Amino acid sequence: MSIRSSVPIETPTESLVHGVSWAEFDLLARSEGGPAPVRRLRAAERSRRLLLLRAIIDETTGHPDRHGPLASVDTAWDLLVLAEETDPRALEDVLTHPYTGSWVGYTTRLLRHQDVIDSRPLWVHIGHLHALAAAAAIRAGVAGFRIQVPAWRGLAALPTLGIAHIDGLPDSATVEVRSVAGRVEISACGRIVVIPADSSADAPGWRGVRKVELDSGGQRLAIRIDDVDPYRGLHGPRSPYRLSPEDLGLWRNMLGRAWELITRLVPGYADALPAGLDTIVPDPPFPFRLPSASSGEAFGSAVICRPEDPATLAAALVHEFQHIRLGGLLQIAALHSSDRAERLYAPWRDDPRPLGGVIHGIYAFFAVTEFYRALSGNQPDDELAAFEFAHWRHQVGNTLADIREDAELTDAGHRFLDHLADRLEDWRHDEVTTAAAGWSALMAADHHAGWRLRHHRPAPDTVDRLVGAWLGGATVPGADSAATILVTDPDGRWAEARADLLRVRLGADGERRARQVWRDVSDASEADLALVNGDGEAALEGYRAELRRDPDLPVALVGLGLALRMTHEENTAAVILNRPELVRAVHRGIRKRTNPAPTPEEVARWLATTDR
Repeated sequence: MSIRSSVPIETPTESLVHGVSWAEFDLLARSEGGPAPVRRLRAAERSRRLLLLRAIIDETTGHPDRHGPLASVDTAWDLLVLAEETDPRALEDVLTHPYTGSWVGYTTRLLRHQDVIDSRPLWVHIGHLHALAAAAAIRAGVAGFRIQVPAWRGLAALPTLGIAHIDGLPDSATVEVRSVAGRVEISACGRIVVIPADSSADAPGWRGVRKVELDSGGQRLAIRIDDVDPYRGLHGPRSPYRLSPEDLGLWRNMLGRAWELITRLVPGYADALPAGLDTIVPDPPFPFRLPSASSGEAFGSAVICRPEDPATLAAALVHEFQHIRLGGLLQIAALHSSDRAERLYAPWRDDPRPLGGVIHGIYAFFAVTEFYRALSGNQPDDELAAFEFAHWRHQVGNTLADIREDAELTDAGHRFLDHLADRLEDWRHDEVTTAAAGWSALMAADHHAGWRLRHHRPAPDTVDRLVGAWLGGATVPGADSAATILVTDPDGRWAEARADLLRVRLGADGERRARQVWRDVSDASEADLALVNGDGEAALEGYRAELRRDPDLPVALVGLGLALRMTHEENTAAVILNRPELVRAVHRGIRKRTNPAPTPEEVARWLATTDR
């Protein structure tokens, strides 16, 4: 569909919209189907962007203050049309660029005053349309064009190409982009930056968007490493974060090795992923973890921290690809109502989540599970891969079961989850090692107990009754069924140190490396190290000492429960891990009314005797 046209594409009646049939919906739900359905999702996203772009133009036309010192938006639109007439592919590259979606969504919110706070003038954001037009014209090889584009603090971005730096400009300014004598220049205040013929290369005043071309077994993947686009952030504009040559080399190496793993172990993802993931925003390293994220508006992009190993990066790539294609599907199919209540547990988050967020997480970690299933099968001696498969199979399966009958699911949502459940069922009987299953259960209990402790509040009358019973030397039936309320504000701080340490411990040379680096793991304690080394007694003493210093510390109370389970004090461990909020609330109440107070462990042991 030409940008000149506003006529929607006609689709068959058996399709949802944009040619995505229910058969393709089912394939997407099962994480199958190759690139064709993903391309249709991208086409739907393109149409959404054109509608928003048209709205921005309509809301700006006739309001000169909105485009500031720049020419009217019609000038930019005319150059976009000329670029399309010269080379339609060039315009497509710009329109489907992930951060065109980020920009059009962000600017729409700015125009509609939807809780966006930004120090840049509105015209700088509106003027990004002029930068898009310039980029499309450059890519199309349009000769003799010139257009003013915005610059913020001396930086003028040309989407998909790079960013120019011109000194001496005020915070918000305009620069001219022009094609002259076979080259493209960006100029202001007598200074000129020439874009090199290979725009991905660096030159004086120019930083290009670098590219990585990968090929493994005939499967190709072209990825931009975009560290300069102002709209590459998840929630708003961000400044450039230029990778050093050494870091860029590391990324190239890690991406190549990760892509080899994906093509070899999960070829279905390798077939589809290039159609949906073409840009990575590199973030600084996060020790002992690989955070990643994506935005529904930036179809095709993922923000990923600098990786330490190819397997973790491969898992992150398939994880974010799932978010991308589900985000595209949600543009054309409602899987649930508009319910946004933060009411559900998700084992990959520390906060209560809305239904939509949980579905996203299930779909993304389904791919992580599938990847580690293949990796552990290919490398049966890899303890970490075995753990990751056992752990995510357990977490995804349980979370999926929790929401299968949620009242806010639509028929399409039930259909989507049914397909996921069918595929997970195929893996349920895959054998995992006893050690992997044990660590998976322990880490699942750790996270869930930490979430309950911080986000559940027991009924005050129940707490008062139990405190009174303790002080009176009695037992009170009914503690196991004490009602709680869910709150979004956490009571206390949580840390992922045990999970981080366990992954170190299960990795290559894990025992030695864990002893060597545990102090570098954020918030890790000697008790955590003892726990992941399987020394329950030492962990128990360590957590008891931590609770003597701070009886309200969430990670220490839950750690105590884990250590008690490891040392076979099952009943007391069960109370702490299943009802940690009750243990802490009762202990707090007793502490207020008697001195010396009992330990949290003594209160938990007492609670374990109620109803017996």
